[in-house]
Amino acid sequence: MFVSWHKLTLSTTSLPLPPGPYSLPIVGYLPFLGRDLHTKFTNMAHTYGPIFKFYLGSKLHVVINTPELAKVVVRDLDDTFANRDLTVAASVNPMEAKIWPFPRTMRRGVAYIAFLTEANVITRMVWDDTTYKGEQGIRVGAELQTVVSNVTKILEQPNLSDFFPTLAWFDLQGVERNMKKELKKSQGPNDATSLNIIQVKTLLSDFMLAGTHTTTTLIEWAMANIMRNHKETFRLNPVSPVLIPRVPSKDCVVDGYKIPKDCVVFLNVLSIHRNPRYWDNLLEFNPERFLANEGTNKWDYSRNNLKFVPFGSGRRLCPGIPLAEKMQMFILASLLHSFDWSLPEGEEHDLSESFGLTLKKSKPLIAVPYQRLPDKSLYM
Repeated sequence: MFVSWHKLTLSTTSLPLPPGPYSLPIVGYLPFLGRDLHTKFTNMAHTYGPIFKFYLGSKLHVVINTPELAKVVVRDLDDTFANRDLTVAASVNPMEAKIWPFPRTMRRGVAYIAFLTEANVITRMVWDDTTYKGEQGIRVGAELQTVVSNVTKILEQPNLSDFFPTLAWFDLQGVERNMKKELKKSQGPNDATSLNIIQVKTLLSDFMLAGTHTTTTLIEWAMANIMRNHKETFRLNPVSPVLIPRVPSKDCVVDGYKIPKDCVVFLNVLSIHRNPRYWDNLLEFNPERFLANEGTNKWDYSRNNLKFVPFGSGRRLCPGIPLAEKMQMFILASLLHSFDWSLPEGEEHDLSESFGLTLKKSKPLIAVPYQRLPDKSLYM
């Protein structure tokens, strides 16, 4: 018994933490991260290896960059890594932080069309047969966009209280105060055409947000890529290039390194999807790479292929995959079958990225549709 206890103790207490950069006193590595975390993490992996650490304030963060180590987190130790990192902003939500990423301000364009279509389908599923039309639909849609836009800005804001828990009581940046204010605004008259608090709680749950925002973002990327040169959107532009962080419920070991309880663990999807070890000619258009190969379906993003994880994996796999598959295909097919598309005159293709709660296009896609079908009555 003593030997077993000794081995168990050595398995964590005597192991080193993953390698990583030196941190400044008090603030840690925070001043050096920058805005585009997905790019920063990938560059850091080239320096420190497939698993590395850094500190934000007093909090330890660990980044996983290969499918082999991702397997340890999402499969071998899936139960240990099932928890999410609860930020101050997320904890204010009445659904007890069951919040997925929110879209930023919706701009009228391809993303706007996709959002309205997807939201219409989801709200029918959530509220039964209550799809709004005409002025009512415009009012409810605008109200929903305002709610998710304001809450998104708060969730995306770096908060000192998350990095320095002792400061949380002071709410120095007003994040908790502003979140409560926005959620309170959501309460309105309980009539058939106004969002009341019960409906808002439902809409802001995993089901609603994962079903609209991720699909909307992906469709915008897909249209931009198709209009340019048909690149592989799932792989090159994953909606969540750094999956929502996980928090281990106990000390554990990954790749020979100690991963302490309650640290924050990121899975760097972008690094996996753009790694030349796993993808030949990784920036070239090559749809054949996703065809079955030696009995392995490389398109299998929901089960065993951890080299391709746009929707995550394990028990935290996105539950909306079946809906997303159907809606993405339906919306893209409708747009491409019915219209020819081009950029406005003088515009050039721009595939630059903006990192936030999800990986969005820096510049929203605005495209001009042209009649493709021979009979105009087919559009009515």
